[in-house]
Amino acid sequence: MSWGFLHHLLSGVNKYSTGIGRIWVAVVCIFRLLVYIAVAENIWKHEQDEFECNIKQPGCENVCFDHFFPISHIRLWALQLILVSTPSLLVVFHVAYRENHPNQKLYKAPGWLDGGLLCTYLISLVLKTAFEVVFLFLFYKLYDGFKVPSLVKCDLRPCPSAVDCYISKPTEKMILLYFLVATSCLCIVLNLSELGYVMFKYSVKCYLKRYAKKRQ
Repeated sequence: MSWGFLHHLLSGVNKYSTGIGRIWVAVVCIFRLLVYIAVAENIWKHEQDEFECNIKQPGCENVCFDHFFPISHIRLWALQLILVSTPSLLVVFHVAYRENHPNQKLYKAPGWLDGGLLCTYLISLVLKTAFEVVFLFLFYKLYDGFKVPSLVKCDLRPCPSAVDCYISKPTEKMILLYFLVATSCLCIVLNLSELGYVMFKYSVKCYLKRYAKKRQ
């Protein structure tokens, strides 16, 4: 799968971000996107083929695998990366609309947040944070508290009795899952920090404007 479009999107919105926003882009591109491409895809590449049960009853392994892995870690992580990055499109579209309409007032400089762009930027931060929290909850519920056991017991039909099923490379997968959770939490902290910073900066700006008017 080509992830060039995602890198291009994040690079485009980077010039209209604050300093904290640029750190978020770096975390997503380096510690999430590159790790996904270089490491995660290889670890989970043959997860179903390497899932083995100690009985060869037709259909048993497939049913057990689907029960313990209703959604693949790697596919869920890919969906998370896409959804937490797409709110940045709001900022890109907002700026593109201004630039393509001569009668619209252009922004003074990259990084300038005011008026409609400020609202769009705040909405994108809230959406990114919400997506991160939702996916952390999904990972927790689907995989029983961020765990990848080496052995699971399955008694679903068509298995004739309780069978032992073995997950390949459980330690490697669990370490990567912890890394995924840690980077998600870091991104949540960065988003909330940026949200607070932007709102504080805008509040100070409004206060100074009112103070200047009173002085006049």
